[in-house]
Amino acid sequence: MKLTRVLAIARKEVMHILRDPFTAGMALGLPIILVVYFGFAIDFDFRNVKLALYDFDNTRQSRELADVFLASGYFKLDKGAYPSGMLKEVETEKDFGSIVISPEFGRKIASGKTGSVQILIDGSDNQKTGIITRYIGSIQKAVSDRLAGRAEKAAFELRTRFLYNPELNTRWFIVPGLIVIVVGILSILMTSLTVAREWENGSMELLLSTPVEPMEIVLGKILPYVAIGLAGTVLVYLTARLVFGVPFAGSHLLLILAVLIFIVASLAQGILISVTMRQQSRSMQLSFISGFLPSLLLSGFIFPVESMPFFFRCLTAVLAPRWFMTIIRALFLKGASLSELAVPFTALILLGLVPILAASKRFKKDLEP
Repeated sequence: MKLTRVLAIARKEVMHILRDPFTAGMALGLPIILVVYFGFAIDFDFRNVKLALYDFDNTRQSRELADVFLASGYFKLDKGAYPSGMLKEVETEKDFGSIVISPEFGRKIASGKTGSVQILIDGSDNQKTGIITRYIGSIQKAVSDRLAGRAEKAAFELRTRFLYNPELNTRWFIVPGLIVIVVGILSILMTSLTVAREWENGSMELLLSTPVEPMEIVLGKILPYVAIGLAGTVLVYLTARLVFGVPFAGSHLLLILAVLIFIVASLAQGILISVTMRQQSRSMQLSFISGFLPSLLLSGFIFPVESMPFFFRCLTAVLAPRWFMTIIRALFLKGASLSELAVPFTALILLGLVPILAASKRFKKDLEP
């Protein structure tokens, strides 16, 4: 294998990228679209959830309860308009739920008894319902302390502190993972079309007429897209730091190393798809199935790997995005060292070597499929 031939193929690929508006548009536009979409659209923190308030007590205690709900910032209260049908707002989706304060709420609180409050919540969206229920649980404690006070000193006081993401900011969790999505999609999708395009255009005949080795073709095709993947990474990194204020506590050197390994692994996967399919349409379909869906659904980007069924947890172990996602979030939020990330780095390296060797072996120097 000669470096001069690898660079010659790489130069040819760069010229094609510059001349092809579709490829250039994908390289520049796709990262921006993904960052804007995922960074701004996905938010697991719910604010101003509308609840209908039915206050049948109308005392100082019931008004204080409503004030606590409003002061939390999570809820917005509307005066209930259907006293005889308190589910009307929920049924018509005007409000997400209803708060019903019993007529003797204030009197029971004043006499040291337990007042009754019923909260009716729309359970059709189980994810939102679970988060809202946790909000209500924390508000319940605040209301109890405010109305009833602490009659006697508790045996112990429980204080919770959230490490690495003290505000539980969704964007601190989502935005760093966009590096995995952007790099994975760009690398696999764009390189899956390279060799297939050569076969469809007939230019592969000229390439095969030269004394070039399969590994030289693979490496030459990969090199230009390494630069594109790095550019996408820089874009997401700057967006995370400057736009969303995500901290970076780790080593930039480890970040660059992990990104390069993942880029090579993803590019090799795209090349393997391209030399196997030999048709751009089929290559694009397979790259979407094997690249985008695992990166989005099985990498831990949105759904925790630990919560998946046993089969899918095992499946994620052979997917490079899963290990790269672990590295990225650990570097951004935890500031993990190389020793702490030894397992994901090792897995990422092995999963990068496999498609490179497979693509080189699968590549055929004849014109027959």
